[in-house]
Amino acid sequence: MNEKFLKPYDPMETEGRIYKYWEESGYFNPDNCVKDGACDKNAEVFSITLPPPNVTGTLHMGHATMLAVEDIMVRYNRMNGKKTLWLPGTDHAAIATQSKVEKILSKEEGKRRHDFGREEFLKRVDKFAEESHGTITNQIRVMGSSIDWSREAFTLDEKRSIAVRTAFKKMYDDGIIYRGTRIVNWDPKGQTTVSDEEVIYTEGKGKFYTFKYSHDFPITIATTRPETKVGDTAVAVHPEDERYMQYIGNEYDIVFAGVPIHIKIVGDLAVEKEFGTGAVGVTPAHSSIDAEIAARHNLPTIQVINEYGKMMVDSPELKDKKIAEARTIIVEWLKKENLLEKEEEIDQNLATAERTGGIIEPLPKKQWFINVNKEFTLENSKLNGIASGEKTTLKKMMRMIVESGQTTIIPERFEKVYFHWIDNLRDWCISRQIWYGHQIPVWYKGDEIYCDTKAPTEEGFVQDEDTLDTWFSSGLWTFSTLGWPDVEAPDFKTYHPTSVLETGYDILFFWVARMILMSGYLLGDVPFRTVYLHGLLRDAKGRKMSKSLGNGVDPIDMAEKYGADATRLSLIIGTGPGNDTRVSEDKIRGYKHFANKIWNVTRFVLTSIEGMDLQKAPELTGDGEERLVELENLISEITDDMQNYRFYLAGEKLYGYFWHTFADVIVEDSKKQIFGDNEKDKQSSKWVIWTILTTMIKALHPFMPFVTEEIWGMLPIKDKKMLMIEKWPHITT
Repeated sequence: MNEKFLKPYDPMETEGRIYKYWEESGYFNPDNCVKDGACDKNAEVFSITLPPPNVTGTLHMGHATMLAVEDIMVRYNRMNGKKTLWLPGTDHAAIATQSKVEKILSKEEGKRRHDFGREEFLKRVDKFAEESHGTITNQIRVMGSSIDWSREAFTLDEKRSIAVRTAFKKMYDDGIIYRGTRIVNWDPKGQTTVSDEEVIYTEGKGKFYTFKYSHDFPITIATTRPETKVGDTAVAVHPEDERYMQYIGNEYDIVFAGVPIHIKIVGDLAVEKEFGTGAVGVTPAHSSIDAEIAARHNLPTIQVINEYGKMMVDSPELKDKKIAEARTIIVEWLKKENLLEKEEEIDQNLATAERTGGIIEPLPKKQWFINVNKEFTLENSKLNGIASGEKTTLKKMMRMIVESGQTTIIPERFEKVYFHWIDNLRDWCISRQIWYGHQIPVWYKGDEIYCDTKAPTEEGFVQDEDTLDTWFSSGLWTFSTLGWPDVEAPDFKTYHPTSVLETGYDILFFWVARMILMSGYLLGDVPFRTVYLHGLLRDAKGRKMSKSLGNGVDPIDMAEKYGADATRLSLIIGTGPGNDTRVSEDKIRGYKHFANKIWNVTRFVLTSIEGMDLQKAPELTGDGEERLVELENLISEITDDMQNYRFYLAGEKLYGYFWHTFADVIVEDSKKQIFGDNEKDKQSSKWVIWTILTTMIKALHPFMPFVTEEIWGMLPIKDKKMLMIEKWPHITT
């Protein structure tokens, strides 16, 4: 028996050394698996791409959960002899990264990005991203992730840049990507557009004002934003509302708060008769809903708030005033003119930009969009329900892929959430007014527009200054990392579509749906067969972890204190897919005790079998055969759980069996035979505990890779391999 067993298990001494051992072996790379015979070249493939962490800082517990779940999948499939690829990478996270660097430069140097110029500023961002990348990849290693680092990618590297430009050009040529003026979510703080999914709604109090534009205007309206009413061009009512039918079609010229406005009364079915006064002021420039009403009734659009959140009307009382100040001025004017009928305090959701915290302002902007409703012909389709040469739209295609079961979502309840989002999907604004990211591959020369994967050779063309939404490049992740647009690339042909996408349910729309969109459109295929969604991390009291509450648990701190194995297991057991996880230091500490239990039981078993012939099974006596049948049934159950993504159940069963059945009962009972006088009982008992131990070490490996690999390396097994590439246990009694 190795002398290490004379001391307690020490994860700090073990885990870094074991990871280096794995990495140097080359077995994270499936090519080496084939070369060394751990799997044959015709073996079934299992592939998964790591959801790329943002290069904006360090890993949090959500990342740790993702890494734990994915590593369990990867190690299990590798032990089943499959060509298993787990491809890593990081995301440039354009807005988040640029915003963070801008804050650092402002604090440390008192400068803004424009003080540096685009080229110099991007050098600063690249330097920050590179430093952050090193921190993140080291932390991924700490968690025991058996990732093929030789294939690592970055969403902003040259290969991904080629893929992005290729995708953009095809979509542009097909008319799927277009440039137009629409209402977008504008972040005045970040000075850029943001997508619908990047708008965070926070609860707060607001005021609901009920008033008339003037004394001779016949209809009362209500709003939470009186400052936008100087941009109204209509009042919309339900066409069957008897209170207002007589006014439909009438037009009025009014001076509202010092600003001349022209109001037309229109009947529109979108108006709810029961809400407010049943009449709404239509501000086409500052509401996407109002813009739709305006389009139906051919109404003009008048912008009254600019990109900096200031009033832009030609009125001395309001011009250049901030929104809050303008609101106060207009409300005071309404009171003075006796036009304000009611002022109520209400609960209100305030729209803010996820990355900067800026208050979102809907503005009409000329931007680049992906048209989700435009018909296109799908070529070389491998999709169920859509034949090659058949016309479809992105929305129909995205729905069909999940509806047909070609991509399944676990847990199933999130399919309804996905369909609801698809049904309400609007054209995707993909341009951002920031410098960090993939610059849009479009060049202008007067009225001439040039779009290609490379810049035009003719002089005089100027490239569009905007960059693409981060999720555009992330949407290509499963295939851009495997060599696309080269469809003959070996990795692309071997590993795509990928087997599984594992991620948090909170980015089902941000990322999962967009990957389905991109893969379906560009490849005529799915990006992955299965989507496994994990939940959010919460503290012991069930509260969402946040900086403001100060209740976060750092996974790296926990791994250094209790071991990565304990940290991983605490994130798996007791939590099914799609359910939020409660995690605490006490819970993690408890699983460190389990690692010690495995270590101590191993020490007893090794002490007991010294001198025993382990190549030949003895005659089983007593309940020996029954115990091995019980073990076989357990492995069968766990294998079924693993195959069906019930990792939480598999982990719980392994934990319960090892501690409460094997350690507490079987090992304790074996002591009577091992220290007894009956030689047959003694040999039988030794064989049983040895068989159970070696089987459990294998079965526990995907969950607790470090302690199991360390133990495996010290077991007296003939012709053994590294545990990572040993075969998944199968018992024959």
